[in-house]
Amino acid sequence: MEKQSQLQSPLQPGSLGKRALVGAVIGLVLIGIFLIGVKENPNWPTYWRLRPLLIVPLAGAVGGSVYYFLDYMRYQAGWNRVVVTLASLLIYIVGLWMGFVLGLDGTLWN
Repeated sequence: MEKQSQLQSPLQPGSLGKRALVGAVIGLVLIGIFLIGVKENPNWPTYWRLRPLLIVPLAGAVGGSVYYFLDYMRYQAGWNRVVVTLASLLIYIVGLWMGFVLGLDGTLWN
Protein backbone atom coordinates (compact mmCIF):
# COMPACT_ATOMS: atom_id res chain seq x y z
CA MET A 1 0.00 0.00 0.00
CA GLU A 2 2.88 2.34 0.59
CA LYS A 3 4.04 1.98 -3.00
CA GLN A 4 0.73 3.28 -4.29
CA SER A 5 0.86 6.39 -2.14
CA GLN A 6 4.42 7.13 -3.27
CA LEU A 7 3.49 6.85 -6.94
CA GLN A 8 0.56 9.24 -6.78
CA SER A 9 1.19 12.69 -8.17
CA PRO A 10 0.23 15.85 -6.27
CA LEU A 11 -2.19 16.72 -9.08
CA GLN A 12 -5.85 16.11 -8.44
CA PRO A 13 -7.49 14.07 -11.22
CA GLY A 14 -10.80 15.93 -11.23
CA SER A 15 -9.27 19.37 -11.34
CA LEU A 16 -8.27 19.47 -15.02
CA GLY A 17 -11.86 19.53 -16.24
CA LYS A 18 -12.87 22.10 -13.65
CA ARG A 19 -10.00 24.45 -14.44
CA ALA A 20 -10.50 24.10 -18.18
CA LEU A 21 -14.21 24.80 -17.73
CA VAL A 22 -13.54 27.89 -15.61
CA GLY A 23 -11.07 29.18 -18.22
CA ALA A 24 -13.56 28.56 -21.02
CA VAL A 25 -16.42 30.28 -19.17
CA ILE A 26 -14.25 33.35 -18.51
CA GLY A 27 -13.38 33.48 -22.21
CA LEU A 28 -17.01 33.02 -23.24
CA VAL A 29 -18.20 35.80 -20.93
CA LEU A 30 -15.51 38.21 -22.16
CA ILE A 31 -16.16 37.59 -25.86
CA GLY A 32 -19.91 37.71 -25.25
CA ILE A 33 -19.64 41.12 -23.60
CA PHE A 34 -17.40 42.28 -26.42
CA LEU A 35 -19.77 41.08 -29.17
CA ILE A 36 -22.99 42.50 -27.69
CA GLY A 37 -22.36 46.02 -28.95
CA VAL A 38 -21.10 45.10 -32.43
CA LYS A 39 -23.20 46.18 -35.38
CA GLU A 40 -23.55 43.99 -38.47
CA ASN A 41 -21.42 44.64 -41.53
CA PRO A 42 -22.71 43.41 -44.93
CA ASN A 43 -19.16 42.44 -45.99
CA TRP A 44 -18.86 39.84 -43.22
CA PRO A 45 -20.17 36.27 -43.49
CA THR A 46 -23.64 35.44 -42.17
CA TYR A 47 -22.53 33.49 -39.11
CA TRP A 48 -19.39 35.49 -38.31
CA ARG A 49 -20.13 35.52 -34.56
CA LEU A 50 -19.86 31.74 -34.33
CA ARG A 51 -16.11 31.72 -34.91
CA PRO A 52 -15.12 33.94 -31.95
CA LEU A 53 -17.71 32.25 -29.73
CA LEU A 54 -15.92 28.93 -30.34
CA ILE A 55 -12.25 29.93 -30.52
CA VAL A 56 -12.05 32.25 -27.49
CA PRO A 57 -13.53 29.75 -24.99
CA LEU A 58 -11.24 27.08 -26.46
CA ALA A 59 -8.25 29.35 -25.81
CA GLY A 60 -9.55 29.95 -22.28
CA ALA A 61 -9.83 26.21 -21.70
CA VAL A 62 -6.24 25.72 -22.83
CA GLY A 63 -5.16 28.47 -20.43
CA GLY A 64 -7.01 26.76 -17.59
CA SER A 65 -5.30 23.50 -18.50
CA VAL A 66 -1.89 25.18 -18.38
CA TYR A 67 -2.77 26.43 -14.91
CA TYR A 68 -3.55 22.84 -13.93
CA PHE A 69 -0.32 21.41 -15.33
CA LEU A 70 1.81 24.04 -13.57
CA ASP A 71 0.00 23.39 -10.30
CA TYR A 72 2.55 20.88 -9.01
CA MET A 73 5.21 23.61 -9.04
CA ARG A 74 3.08 25.74 -6.71
CA TYR A 75 3.64 23.31 -3.85
CA GLN A 76 7.40 23.70 -3.87
CA ALA A 77 8.96 25.80 -1.13
CA GLY A 78 10.08 29.38 -1.52
CA TRP A 79 9.14 31.97 -4.07
CA ASN A 80 8.16 29.40 -6.72
CA ARG A 81 4.50 29.76 -5.78
CA VAL A 82 4.42 33.45 -6.70
CA VAL A 83 6.45 32.99 -9.89
CA VAL A 84 4.36 30.06 -11.12
CA THR A 85 1.10 31.86 -10.33
CA LEU A 86 2.22 34.97 -12.24
CA ALA A 87 3.50 32.84 -15.14
CA SER A 88 0.19 30.95 -15.30
CA LEU A 89 -1.76 34.21 -15.30
CA LEU A 90 0.45 35.68 -18.02
CA ILE A 91 0.11 32.55 -20.17
CA TYR A 92 -3.67 32.64 -19.72
CA ILE A 93 -3.93 36.32 -20.69
CA VAL A 94 -1.69 35.95 -23.76
CA GLY A 95 -3.57 32.81 -24.84
CA LEU A 96 -6.92 34.53 -24.42
CA TRP A 97 -5.66 37.52 -26.40
CA MET A 98 -4.52 35.22 -29.20
CA GLY A 99 -7.95 33.57 -29.11
CA PHE A 100 -9.52 37.01 -29.55
CA VAL A 101 -7.22 37.75 -32.50
CA LEU A 102 -7.90 34.41 -34.20
CA GLY A 103 -11.63 34.57 -33.52
CA LEU A 104 -12.10 38.12 -34.77
CA ASP A 105 -9.68 37.93 -37.70
CA GLY A 106 -11.33 39.10 -40.88
CA THR A 107 -14.19 40.87 -39.11
CA LEU A 108 -13.41 43.21 -36.23
CA TRP A 109 -9.67 42.51 -36.24
CA ASN A 110 -8.33 43.88 -39.53
